[in-house]
Amino acid sequence: MAQPASRTDLINYCKRQLGAPVLEINVADEQVEDLVDDALQYFHERHFDGVSQVFLKYQITQNDIDRGRAPAGTASAGIVTTTASATIDGSSTTFSYKENSNFLQIPSSVIGVNKIFHFDGSNTTTNNMFSVKYQLFLNDIYYWGSTEILTYAMTKRYLEDIDFLLTTQKQIRFNQRQDRLYLDIDWGSVSVGDYVIIDCYRLLDPNDYSRVWNDSFLKKYLTILLKKQWGQNLIKFQGVKLPGGVELNGRQIYDDAQKELDDLMEKMSNTYELPPFDMIG
Repeated sequence: MAQPASRTDLINYCKRQLGAPVLEINVADEQVEDLVDDALQYFHERHFDGVSQVFLKYQITQNDIDRGRAPAGTASAGIVTTTASATIDGSSTTFSYKENSNFLQIPSSVIGVNKIFHFDGSNTTTNNMFSVKYQLFLNDIYYWGSTEILTYAMTKRYLEDIDFLLTTQKQIRFNQRQDRLYLDIDWGSVSVGDYVIIDCYRLLDPNDYSRVWNDSFLKKYLTILLKKQWGQNLIKFQGVKLPGGVELNGRQIYDDAQKELDDLMEKMSNTYELPPFDMIG
């Protein structure tokens, strides 16, 4: 099938690109499955089409608050004390470190977190009846055309600047290998039932979005990985002649695949990856 729509379709497509069924591709099924997983992981972590920006809503529970407010090193904090040894003035000294469990458990499909949105009532531009925005509409814009749109836009921007300066952003720490989002906030100001809106990037599951299997980069990348593995499997048979005088040349297949892989990695950096923010030049 020219346009793979499943894992099996993609594997068969890549094998045909290498010459199957005319040639026998000497790669075990277990190796193929490993290479597909490796290709998907690289696609999700580096390709801009491998992830999507989503907003996840999480409701704070009492366990989250208790864990966040627990003193470091206590049983409720659930943190194991980290020790380190060092030699100072010829004597060995042991240091102890503790860390709070002020984190939320994040799904493993989330690979990056940008920010969390305000979940308390400190925002001066909210839509409740005591907000500046509500009063502005109530007193100044009481009929259409009474205020110029430029004046309204400037006032709104001014209020947003004030809110940005007076209301600090929530400090977060995230590493996708931990599946934890650390919130460095005052947990005493958080109530059970409050919502946290998480601006994050989540990988595209090919089981839900079958068009991932037909991605042009993924097809090319997996084909090269299969070719490299094929050559690596045949290297040990270098110089062995088959019936009819045919000689296997695994080293050449491996070297060709490595060169193609290097070229594709360069193309990935220049074409498929998002550029670093604030990059000049």
